[in-house]
Amino acid sequence: MDGELAARWRDAARAAGATDPAGVERAGERLLAGWREPHRRYHTEAHLRAVLDVVDTYADQARRPDLVRLAAWCHDAVHDPRAGGDANERASADLAGALLTAAGLPATAVTGVRRLVLLTAGHVLGPDDPDGALLCDADLAVLAGPPQAYRRYARAVRQEYAHVPAADFRAGRAAVLRHLLALPALYRLPEPHARWEARARANLTGELADLS
Repeated sequence: MDGELAARWRDAARAAGATDPAGVERAGERLLAGWREPHRRYHTEAHLRAVLDVVDTYADQARRPDLVRLAAWCHDAVHDPRAGGDANERASADLAGALLTAAGLPATAVTGVRRLVLLTAGHVLGPDDPDGALLCDADLAVLAGPPQAYRRYARAVRQEYAHVPAADFRAGRAAVLRHLLALPALYRLPEPHARWEARARANLTGELADLS
């Protein structure tokens, strides 16, 4: 495993306390293989990079930015468009636990990464959770893109669910959008909230209107 993205993985794993370099390499290779699966259209390596970039930008807002980076790597490591509910997030958390344990991370760090990954199922946070806020803000940053970029994102999501009949997709996607719009805030960190909240809500509202 080589390249800039691999270096970012190794740096995050070492910062979190990994003690088995060979295990770190195996974990990184497994995760990258997942992000590069051919059926993915939105949950791709490009999304991973985008999430990592936001995490790096606001890393000083987190208590354990190393764990947030590892959770970014793991949060969509399993993505089966045919899975229901939070099955993908639970499977990704389980995979994170296995890979990070094998890489020699402390048990507390593994537990922390698993917790963060599971937050991405609904993006619902408790109070005083800056690490969770950073990961969720980074994961949802795509919602605040310019209209054309947002439309590309929405099309990519539809392509991942091409097996779902149109009426069923519209109903399921509308439920996701309504859940997001019902959150007290899409972005919890002060600067992302100020920069992105209004535009993201406008994008979501527009897509919901189109689906209706």
